Amino acid sequence: MKLRSVLILTILAASLSLTSCASKKTKSTEGVDNTSPDSTTLTDNAKTGAVELNGDSDSNRAGSLKTVYFDYNSSAIAGSTKEALDSNADFLKKNTAVKVQAEGHCDERGSVQFNLALGEKRAKSVRDYLVGAGVAANRITVISLGKEKPVSFGHDEESWSKNRRANFVVTEK
Repeated sequence: MKLRSVLILTILAASLSLTSCASKKTKSTEGVDNTSPDSTTLTDNAKTGAVELNGDSDSNRAGSLKTVYFDYNSSAIAGSTKEALDSNADFLKKNTAVKVQAEGHCDERGSVQFNLALGEKRAKSVRDYLVGAGVAANRITVISLGKEKPVSFGHDEESWSKNRRANFVVTEK
């Protein structure tokens, strides 16, 4: 019975994450003067690449937002993770129209339930760090994908370290 509940929750989480990926049509900005006071420009866009709606930091389609990595079985923010999050905070403070979803991920080890909880802790620790750095909390939502969306499919420490991450998806720009 418990396994069935976990399976249903996993399917529900996957369904919700897929429905949030639906694309929205946007107006073309070609030929539009973005310097007017009522328009928002993405200040880092020219330097770092386009910020795409539903673009993510794993594929470098979220402007200069960077994916951050965690140690095994940890949601602690440390070292290079702080540097990347400081850079992300600067980008978000400059681009106030951008809203993001922080996605917490884990490597393949551990149960589905354990990894969903750890992924949520990772996403929340990232959100809390960015809020502490001055980004409005209502601009950052969190979700855990546990071990369900790896970026590396090997079964060794190198692959696992790439999957222990929090990445960012642009939900509004």
